[in-house]
Amino acid sequence: MSWKTDYRSFYYEEAEAPEDIVLDPAQTAVLVIDIQNTYLQEKENDAENQRWQPFFRRMNNIVIPNTARLIADARKCGVEIIFARIACNKTDGRDRSLSQKKPGFNYLLLPKDQHDSQVVPELTPEQDDIVVIKTTDSVLTGTNLRLMLRNMGIDNIIVAGIFTDQCISSSVRSLADESFNVIVVDDCCAAATDELHQRELEIINMIYCHVVQLADVAGFVRWRE
Repeated sequence: MSWKTDYRSFYYEEAEAPEDIVLDPAQTAVLVIDIQNTYLQEKENDAENQRWQPFFRRMNNIVIPNTARLIADARKCGVEIIFARIACNKTDGRDRSLSQKKPGFNYLLLPKDQHDSQVVPELTPEQDDIVVIKTTDSVLTGTNLRLMLRNMGIDNIIVAGIFTDQCISSSVRSLADESFNVIVVDDCCAAATDELHQRELEIINMIYCHVVQLADVAGFVRWRE
């Protein structure tokens, strides 16, 4: 596999291979989106719980361990670590966007201080990490992250998190529209199903971001001294 030729949609089947990616650690951040306790909890309904088992396995066996490794490697060379989590500031959720108030899977009432809304223990942010609370799918739309990134001189964003076809896609598109250079790490992300995950990676690759594997990232940034 090669990130330069994989994940191609119809639009880019015949496109030339992109140039090598070279990231300056001082201008780069790892952005971890929505890997929160609520999404790793077993479902109350047995049938629904069974339906989600592939997602739970991918998260516990691949995404969370890989994201922990990505964060650890990034810290060694001073790459900024940023977390975004879905939460609301009002206990009744009045401050949420409409997409998070609609009935169904996307209905999310996660007050910012409750356990469900916190980042999973394996990825607990450190004291100096930036953690933004978002009431929208996009990490840029409902936060001041854009301003903070510009203030810190960060141009490159390495993305991990969930869900690939929802908040990851929305955030990646917003970041690309703001002219950030975005890299999405396939094996640090997940959607509810592998089919949804892979399809969305093909859709966003090469126009909004470059999709890569975790093993590729070490070639972009000199992780160790």
